[in-house]
Amino acid sequence: MAKRFGGQFSPDGADPQADAIREEIVDQRMVAKAGSRANVLFVPAVILVFTSLNEGPVTLVTALIGGGVLTLAAWLLREGLKAEAAYDARRVARRPAIPRKMMASALTGIGAAIAAYTGDSGLIGSVLYGVAALGLHVAAFGIDPLADKRMEGIDTRQQDRVARVVDQAEAHLDVMQSQIEALGDRKLETRVSSFRAIARKMIRTVEEDPRDLTGARKFLGVYLMGARDATMKFVDLYGRNKDADARAKYEALLDDLEQNFAARTEKMLLDDRSDMDIEINVLRDRLQREGVHLNNKGNE
Repeated sequence: MAKRFGGQFSPDGADPQADAIREEIVDQRMVAKAGSRANVLFVPAVILVFTSLNEGPVTLVTALIGGGVLTLAAWLLREGLKAEAAYDARRVARRPAIPRKMMASALTGIGAAIAAYTGDSGLIGSVLYGVAALGLHVAAFGIDPLADKRMEGIDTRQQDRVARVVDQAEAHLDVMQSQIEALGDRKLETRVSSFRAIARKMIRTVEEDPRDLTGARKFLGVYLMGARDATMKFVDLYGRNKDADARAKYEALLDDLEQNFAARTEKMLLDDRSDMDIEINVLRDRLQREGVHLNNKGNE
């Protein structure tokens, strides 16, 4: 079932849009923080190159190759850690299509072997250093998720459908965010992030209860694709002449989309609550037929 039932008029007085934005910010920070663990591994490549500047052309070229391999390994590790954090944050998720962390481990081993070879370790010693670096890398950062994350009790085919729609929706949202960030306008970035948070709340609702996919498919497919295309056209136009009218229309579009997404998500949550109430009533009637009498006031 969906995770949350309530709204701004619920007893706790929570604002669902504010909650969604807050959760989105937390998710983004967690993903970014996960990737930052790999930043220190960019340093060895720099050290390798600088210490080889006065060692002759052959050693320098070898060090440059080794530094490039280590830099690529650090970049892959950072992206792999981000992908893993996003995978862990979702209830239903596909395993990463590219095993970035494992590729990073292999490249770290190769880079370490090349770095050792620029010294006096010899071929066998360099290989041993590379194997040791690979093993330590795996021990420190682990490997990529190897299995899709699924929910128990939900049909596999239905979960696959949800995963495809969610992946497509996330891709549309990522394009919107990256396009707006290219303008360097903090207000617009915040505005798009707000809409992204509301859209991702619908995505999470569908992930937690795939039965909601039917009602959300058009929003997560057609509407988000339209929002992505509109964003790309707006960025192209606004980036050239800073058209205030185009900006006003784009912000109005985001307002409309946000309101419709929020309303649809709230309806999905209300429907889930209605389904739960029906199931509870059916179970209560069944128990009473079996001679088990429940205290209604204590169970409401």
